[in-house]
Amino acid sequence: MSDRSYLDHAATTAMLPAARAAWIAASEHLGNPSSLHAAGRFARKVVEESRESIAADLKTRPSAVIFTAGGTEADNLAVKGLYWHRQQTLGAKEPLRVLASAIEHHAVMDPVAWLGDHEGAMIEWLGVDREARVNTTAIGELLSNNSDVALCTVMWANNEVGTIEPIERIAELCKEHEVPFHTDAVQALGQVPMNLGALGADAVTVSSHKVGGPFGVGALIVNPATGFTPVLHGGGQERDVRSGTLDAPAIAAFAVAIKHAVEHQVEHAQHLRELRNKLVQGVLATVPGVVLNGDPDLLDGGRLPANAHFSFPGCEGDSLLMLLDAAGVDCSTGSACTAGIPEASHVLLAMGVDERTSRASLRFSFGYPSTSADVDRVIAALPGAIERASRAVSSRSA
Repeated sequence: MSDRSYLDHAATTAMLPAARAAWIAASEHLGNPSSLHAAGRFARKVVEESRESIAADLKTRPSAVIFTAGGTEADNLAVKGLYWHRQQTLGAKEPLRVLASAIEHHAVMDPVAWLGDHEGAMIEWLGVDREARVNTTAIGELLSNNSDVALCTVMWANNEVGTIEPIERIAELCKEHEVPFHTDAVQALGQVPMNLGALGADAVTVSSHKVGGPFGVGALIVNPATGFTPVLHGGGQERDVRSGTLDAPAIAAFAVAIKHAVEHQVEHAQHLRELRNKLVQGVLATVPGVVLNGDPDLLDGGRLPANAHFSFPGCEGDSLLMLLDAAGVDCSTGSACTAGIPEASHVLLAMGVDERTSRASLRFSFGYPSTSADVDRVIAALPGAIERASRAVSSRSA
C-alpha cells in the first residue's frame, strides 16, 4: 500500500504512459506547425493526425476540433465567441440574454458574469434542484422567446457533486429554438459515453489533463456551421477561431489520452463506480450525520462514477482536508481552481444547502490508478479527522 492515497482525480489525474510516450516522441522533432518547410510540415502532420484521431473518437468531424491551451480557454472562447457572433448576426443594438446554469465551473461562470458586467448582457442563471440538476421545462420556457438569447450553456456533469445534466434534452431544445448551445464536458469525458455528432451541441469543451494527457492543452469541439468571434487574435491558426502556435507534442499526447478514455470508458466507469460505492457505503456506515451530496442513485448513471461528495456537519471542510492530508489522503473541498479561498461552494448554495453545511464539505474523486486500499485508508482516517475537526469548531464557538 502506498504511503499516500490520491483521491483528487477530478482536479487532475495521472498522465497515461502511452500519452507520455507520444509526447516524448513528438517533442524530439523540431518544427512549428505553421511553417512551410519539412520540419514544419512534420509538426503539422502530427497535429492533423491527432485532430483526426480525436474527431473519430468523439464521433465528430476533424474540422470541428479547435485546439486551445486548456478547458478554461475553450470555455471563454465558447461563451464570449458565441455571444459576440450572435450579437453581430442578429444586428442587436440592445444587450442579449445568456442562459447559464448556476452550478457552472468558474471557467464558464466568470466569463458569463463578465459579459454581464462589461457588455451589458442580461444573465439568466438557471436554478437547480437538491441534486444539482437543471429543469429542462424551465429552460424551454426561457428559450420560447429566443429573439434576444445569445446562447445557453449547461455543463455535462458537475465538477463538485458529480451530477449528470440532461444535456441531450437541452441540446434538443436549443436546436428547436435556434439558440447556440455550449456544454463543458471536461469532467464527463471518459466517464460517460460521448457521441458529439448525435448530441448536436454547437460547442463542447474538453481538457487533456483530466483524462491522462498533459497540462496546457484542450479543445473546443464546434459545429463548423456555427460562427464564433475570436477571443485571441494573431496568426490565424485554427481557421481564425483561435490564433496561437500549436503545441504539437501536447496535442499528440492529448489524442492518445482521448482514445484511451473513449475505448476504455465502459470498464473504466465500472472500476470507478465500484470504488466510489465502497467509499460511500463505508463513510455512511462510519460517520454519523454525514450527507451524500448530488444524485443519490449510485447505479443508474445519474452521477459521475468517480465522484463522491459529502458534507460533514460540525466540521470545517478546510480543516478536515488538512487533517486527512496529514493522514496521507489527498482530496478536495471542491474545484481546484478555487482551492484556498475560504468561501461556501456556489454549487451547494445553488442546491439549497445552507452556508455552514456547504463549508463542511469534501469531494473524493477516483481515477485509473485508484485502488480498494485507497478507500480503506480514507475510511480508517475519517473518524479521527472528524473528531479533531469538530473539536476545533467547538473550541472556537466556546
